[in-house]
Amino acid sequence: MTTEERAELGATYKASCNCCQAVLKAYSDILSYDENALSVLGAGFGTGMGCMEATCGALLGAGLVAGMRTEGKASVRFSKEILGRFKEKCGATICKDLKGIETGKVLCACDDCVRNAIRACDEVLGA
Repeated sequence: MTTEERAELGATYKASCNCCQAVLKAYSDILSYDENALSVLGAGFGTGMGCMEATCGALLGAGLVAGMRTEGKASVRFSKEILGRFKEKCGATICKDLKGIETGKVLCACDDCVRNAIRACDEVLGA
């Protein structure tokens, strides 16, 4: 599956789950977990971490994917690289900033956050 196909799959999943779950489920074909297990893993990150107060759920999902794909080896470094690329693509990493809660200016819609988290993850880890 290409990165763009995976990004669109994630956006499709977003229609029925949170951003973190959508990113995780988009990788179910290459992770050692089924979609249900991945949904449970990402369930606590709807509206980002802490109900929009912290990291975007899609970005958290990409960090979880990095840990699972690398079996924890260098996943902190990979997560940092993913974060940087996500921020370049989306303009922020905090959910409420992305959604323009305080400014009224949406930087990146949820579907695009999911797509960009997947793109960033594949750029860093390889598609």
